[in-house]
Amino acid sequence: MTTLSTHVLDAGLGAPAAGVAVTLSGPDGHRVAGGTTDADGRLRFEEPLSPGTHRLLLETGAWFDAAGRDHLHPEVVVAVTVADRPHLHVALLLGPWSYTTYRGS
Repeated sequence: MTTLSTHVLDAGLGAPAAGVAVTLSGPDGHRVAGGTTDADGRLRFEEPLSPGTHRLLLETGAWFDAAGRDHLHPEVVVAVTVADRPHLHVALLLGPWSYTTYRGS
């Protein structure tokens, strides 16, 4: 089984994105877990994940709104394929008008 973590970085400010609400759902679309990024912009899910397509839903609009910042994306959904590996790390570089995601280490 695989575990998953994420790291959200505010590319506009060059700082971690602390306090972003994140929901993890499984291949069936049901919620597996949820949480909020820590002071370093990180969140680790300890739930073991079976192979298949999982989704991270990041509540980016609420996060930008709380900071009084304009933005384009009210949420970011990152779909990832979970395969047979011990851990999967998904990083998100977040700006008010764009975002980029990649598999981290």
